[in-house]
Amino acid sequence: MNFKNWKGRRTGVVTSGHDRPCQVFNISNNFVGPLESTLCHNASYIETLDLSGNYFHREIPRDIANCSSLQRLFLDGNNLCGILLEGIFQLRHMGELHVQGNRLSWQLDDRINKLVHLVKLDLSYNLFSGKIPDSFSRLVNLEHFSAGSNQFSGPLPSSLASSPSLSLIYLGNNSLSGPISINCTEMINITYLDLHSNIFDGPIPEELSTCHGLIDLNLGLNRHPPNELPANFWNLKALKHLLLANVSLVNLSAALQTLQYCRNLTTLIINWNFWDEEIPQNPDLQFHSLKTLVIPNNRLRGSLPVWLSGCTNLQVLDLSWNQLSGPIPIWIGKLNHLFYLDLSLNNFTGELPERLAKLGNLMDLNFSSMVDPSSSFSVYVSIPERRSLKYNHVWNLPPTLDLSSNKLSGPILAGLGNLRGLHALKLNNNIFLGNIPVTLSGMENLELLDLSQNNLSGQIPLTLIELNFLSHFNVSFNRLSGEVPSGGQFTDALESPLRRE
Repeated sequence: MNFKNWKGRRTGVVTSGHDRPCQVFNISNNFVGPLESTLCHNASYIETLDLSGNYFHREIPRDIANCSSLQRLFLDGNNLCGILLEGIFQLRHMGELHVQGNRLSWQLDDRINKLVHLVKLDLSYNLFSGKIPDSFSRLVNLEHFSAGSNQFSGPLPSSLASSPSLSLIYLGNNSLSGPISINCTEMINITYLDLHSNIFDGPIPEELSTCHGLIDLNLGLNRHPPNELPANFWNLKALKHLLLANVSLVNLSAALQTLQYCRNLTTLIINWNFWDEEIPQNPDLQFHSLKTLVIPNNRLRGSLPVWLSGCTNLQVLDLSWNQLSGPIPIWIGKLNHLFYLDLSLNNFTGELPERLAKLGNLMDLNFSSMVDPSSSFSVYVSIPERRSLKYNHVWNLPPTLDLSSNKLSGPILAGLGNLRGLHALKLNNNIFLGNIPVTLSGMENLELLDLSQNNLSGQIPLTLIELNFLSHFNVSFNRLSGEVPSGGQFTDALESPLRRE
């Protein structure tokens, strides 16, 4: 091993048996510089080489083949460029190859089938292009194949889409095309399938319902024609996370009628579908396991359906950017696990129910029942400026109560101050009236408070300077009077519209 030209902390993990050379060489998150051309000089004994999370650049060294015993290679999270050299494909004992998060390019070719012992292959977040080779039939041990966020094109190779060993396929954010052809009869171990953000066409295939072990399925943002969710999806008894954003789905009522039989379903994200439909009011719909329900940007009509009151495990509910109307029902305050509620940009009317100020998860600073950490999908939150914010995981969402841009009236609930865990409160662009409650200072973790564009009067409570984490405060376009409080974080949080007022 040679790392004389690397800069950084010369620390890591080097392990071996008592009477043999070291087999594990781990210097992750330590160094900067090029990978040495003699990296594997006199290193035929190394079985695990972990160089991840550094700032290595240039190409993978040509002498990598001299690490002839290598079984696990971690080069992820660097700045490596160039192509996968022949030396990589000479490592016949390789079981894990992780090169994600670099700038590797060119095409993946048939040489990949030389690595017959591969169990995990991660090429994601690089610049690979061209077709994925139809060379997976020899990789009989391959369980995880990740190649998302590249520039791959063409159809799914049949040897990949019928591999009996694969349990995980991640190919999201490429330019793959054609129909989604997955041979579930052969893919007996598949549990995770992510093909989002490609240009697949054709309807969502009914054959997917025979992948009985599927737990995570993401087909969002493809070019499907208008189609209904296959009725036989009720067979997906193991399904926990279903993401079908912007896939031209129609007939929301039938889709929910089918999915309620997926008893383990905890996440359902189906935004940008079901245009101008009525939200189903069938009180018999049951989603007892559901924790995340995201259906914004659909122009759905109707009132909040009573079947949602039975979703007692809901933690995230986003029905924003629709045309829903009527009052916010009392039962929504009984969803005690909610920490993210977005009903913005609808036509809700009436006063806020008192029960809304008693959401248990927002009164508790510990969040003891957060979203299932096994879910690994991203969530996009639309905001009025026509931009989207990306959260890598659902549990990264800030605890939020967003009722902005409706027709809500009456006073702002004084009890909202009990929501100590809340990070964002958005009540702007409604017709609330009366004073700003002094009790809002009890929201001790609040970072964003937007009460603008209402009919509020009186003074801004001095107690709001106690909000030590406040970074965004807007009460512009109301009928407020008196002095603007100053001190602490409050001064920095003032929005320029407030100063104009």
